Amino acid sequence: MHSEYLRKLFLNNDLAEGRYEVEGRPVSLSDIHTPMFVVGTMRDHVAPWKSTYKVHYEVDADVTFVLASGGHNAGIVAPPDEPGHSHQVRTKAADAPYLGPDEWQGTSPRIEGSWWPTWITWLEQQSGTLGPPPRLGTDHSADLGIAPGGYVHT
Repeated sequence: MHSEYLRKLFLNNDLAEGRYEVEGRPVSLSDIHTPMFVVGTMRDHVAPWKSTYKVHYEVDADVTFVLASGGHNAGIVAPPDEPGHSHQVRTKAADAPYLGPDEWQGTSPRIEGSWWPTWITWLEQQSGTLGPPPRLGTDHSADLGIAPGGYVHT
């Protein structure tokens, strides 16, 4: 999976070009209508933020875009309580006009700290009412079969 992910999504850019297939059918970003939370980092050498920002005109959905300080790794994994990090965030409604990346960066609010608490807030807004967790000790092995689980053979 990791090799496929790197080869098809990064090296060949198959998802953005409409060539990435799931169950034999190409995935079109324009068919995604679910709100999205997209993160880019200022100094990302693998996925430069202005490249990931293009999602704004690739999808027909609400896009909450976050630009985190840092690079490819530090910008993503910076824990919420680690000082020295900041991020910018803005949501574009699906029917709102496109805002270019430079204008977006110049006008989006900057928030001190990691982007993780912003993501948690977004997730809470997208989620329904929390239900009770499963009872501790609940055995799901009957569903999965003996380890490693029958599903790995399908």
